[in-house]
Amino acid sequence: MGLELYLDLLSPACRVVYIFAKANRIPFEYKAVALMKGEQLSEDFGKVNPLKKVPALKDGDFTMSESIAILQYLAEKYKLSDHWYPANLEKRAKINEFLLWHVNVVRPLMVKDFWLKIMAPTLLGRTAPAERLEAVAQEFSTVLDQFEKTFLQGKTYISGEEISVADVVSLCDLIQATCTGQNIFEERPKMAAWRRNVESHIGMELINEAQKVVLNAGSYSKDSMDSKGVEWLTARAQLLLS
Repeated sequence: MGLELYLDLLSPACRVVYIFAKANRIPFEYKAVALMKGEQLSEDFGKVNPLKKVPALKDGDFTMSESIAILQYLAEKYKLSDHWYPANLEKRAKINEFLLWHVNVVRPLMVKDFWLKIMAPTLLGRTAPAERLEAVAQEFSTVLDQFEKTFLQGKTYISGEEISVADVVSLCDLIQATCTGQNIFEERPKMAAWRRNVESHIGMELINEAQKVVLNAGSYSKDSMDSKGVEWLTARAQLLLS
């Protein structure tokens, strides 16, 4: 039995795993798990990942979750080019430093922004309070300043002059934020140059393929969603706006 990846490309964590595997020509079977239908909550998927979250990986009898851990597993197992996840202790440590910062700072902010602007209006029929949206915009400005000054200063990519897993992880999240109207790249030439470099290395065809679902997220309607999915999605939206 070969490698299986359980994904929903609506999720940025799933998109990065998909792009990374495809860009490195890693053979895998795509197993769709529709979050909007609540398929991740099913008993069958729970056998693959008891945490009932995507992405998830199944490689023979071995299973695991968490996108960063999956990327590291793929880089090691398939002996990918060293620049993706360097063997050098210090280089790898700096990549890990960025990844931990990103998943603890950038990704939660991006997810909050997406839910406030896309999911909450779709599910609850009302927009988020203006002060909540402004607070998120201010957080983005602060975080992007940190990104530029701490992780991109004087470098082509996050880890230096070669692309790494860190760049793929970050780009997938930040592109999603642009679909909610966040001004990330237009007034930040350093960020814009970094984006062009990453997109050039990976290829726009693959990036567009992976991002298509989330870029169309604004067209979702509650009526088009599965009733099982709507229940838990609505509860999450209500919690966010409470």
